Amino acid sequence: MSRLFMFEKPLGMRDTLPELYEKKHQIRSVIAETMKLWGYQFIETPILEYYETIGAASAIADQQLFKLLDKEGHTLVLRPDMTAPIARVAASKLLAEDLPVRLAYSANVFRAQQREGGRPAEFEQIGVEFLNEDTVSCDGETIALLISSLKKAGLAQFQVSVGHVGFAQELFMQILGTNGRATALRKFLYEKNYVGYREHVNSLQLSSIDKQRLLQLHQLRGGEEVIGQALDIIENGTGKQAIIELKELWDVLKDYGVQEYVKFDLSIVSHMSYYSGILFEVYAGNVGFPIGNGGRYSLIEKFGKKATATGFAVRLDMLLEALDGVQLEHAAHCIFFSGERRKEAFQLAEKMHGQGKLAVLQDITGVKNLDAFTKRFTDTTFLIGGRSDE
Repeated sequence: MSRLFMFEKPLGMRDTLPELYEKKHQIRSVIAETMKLWGYQFIETPILEYYETIGAASAIADQQLFKLLDKEGHTLVLRPDMTAPIARVAASKLLAEDLPVRLAYSANVFRAQQREGGRPAEFEQIGVEFLNEDTVSCDGETIALLISSLKKAGLAQFQVSVGHVGFAQELFMQILGTNGRATALRKFLYEKNYVGYREHVNSLQLSSIDKQRLLQLHQLRGGEEVIGQALDIIENGTGKQAIIELKELWDVLKDYGVQEYVKFDLSIVSHMSYYSGILFEVYAGNVGFPIGNGGRYSLIEKFGKKATATGFAVRLDMLLEALDGVQLEHAAHCIFFSGERRKEAFQLAEKMHGQGKLAVLQDITGVKNLDAFTKRFTDTTFLIGGRSDE
């Protein structure tokens, strides 16, 4: 093993410097306040969980889990997502009265990366879970809240792509017959490798009609017109029911007035095995990956409680990347003072702090490059000698 450099960090770990931290804090606060206004209550769970419970239930690949042992020899994991821990808490403590529960969270999660991956192994998610309600209205509320949260954060151009687990799965089973044969096609779709998907479909021993149905799947993108197109390629069964749910969802989103941000994409699949219905991804400029995703899932049943839920998570690091160039509100005032007017400066700062304003005190003799330092602030006050000059 090679010697580590003094400033080297573990693979995938990142430092957050003050300017970026402040931007993240502002965005987190705005989104959190929006979630609270919609009736979602924040919850915290431990960073460490048991491998046999959360690790097994999370649907994150085993090689991506950070594992360690406690003093009793139990295998623990750093939480790889927040959905599984919240499902654990909900099943044990929150669903006894069998009522809908709205929860929110903002937390760091941990997923080990391959050396060539280049992605963070620790990142922050902010999201919600709407538990113990299985109506399409519930799915519509979470998508509408997601859109409202992103708009409040200052993101103007983005799209929520909506699909349904049941549609693609039913189409694959009708044509291919086995889940094993369908797995390869799902992998191409999850990786957005549409060229590979088409080549694989064309290599299959199928009728030209069935090949065409499979090729049409990843072209089912757009507005309400996609509903009719999807019905043309699916036979009776789960696939039809999935389209009925998507039609109902579209009506709900129109009532919220957010349909302009939504497009159907029936080729969406997820590597999370617990998704069971409507699912969605959020895309924005400047970012090559979804900045958030969510959907309906049945994970709570793994913890002994029969209940479904829906929710979403937004990656704060990717949202910040999408907001690159958007000027966030940051009014900072600096009070420069000399020794003889120090008390006056302290009193002014205290007054501004009492008004909720950001005010920094700076001894003028401690700054070597005054021009560079003042550029950090929107306003300055100089209390030097016997005069006041703003």
